[in-house]
Amino acid sequence: MCKPVESPAADCDLTNTELDRWSNRLARMLLRLGAHPGARIAIAETPRLEAVVARMAIAKTGATPVPLTTETTLARADFGITTKAGRELITDASRWLVLDDRSTLVQYLTGSDAPLTEAELHLARKAS
Repeated sequence: MCKPVESPAADCDLTNTELDRWSNRLARMLLRLGAHPGARIAIAETPRLEAVVARMAIAKTGATPVPLTTETTLARADFGITTKAGRELITDASRWLVLDDRSTLVQYLTGSDAPLTEAELHLARKAS
């Protein structure tokens, strides 16, 4: 994957527009998983770019991103985001969105990158 423009070791450039679109796709996936204002979503063992996109997507849903630092943090999270390599390191059985899992990638790549609509966000607020 490309690294954000700000990264000194960038393999390619990722514009703010691209970052916004990527996070819109992920935000929609998070909404389907139950993200809503007040929800806490753990981010664990993800490369820098994926962590940046995940934090932005979580914020768009109104949820709160929480870095996974301890099992206590995980116990307070509604679900989490990680990668296959990261999932192998996590012993917890909580719900995890595995970013590089084939089914996740298919959903992500076929999802809309348009800005989230008020109707989509309203449904999330209503569900919370």
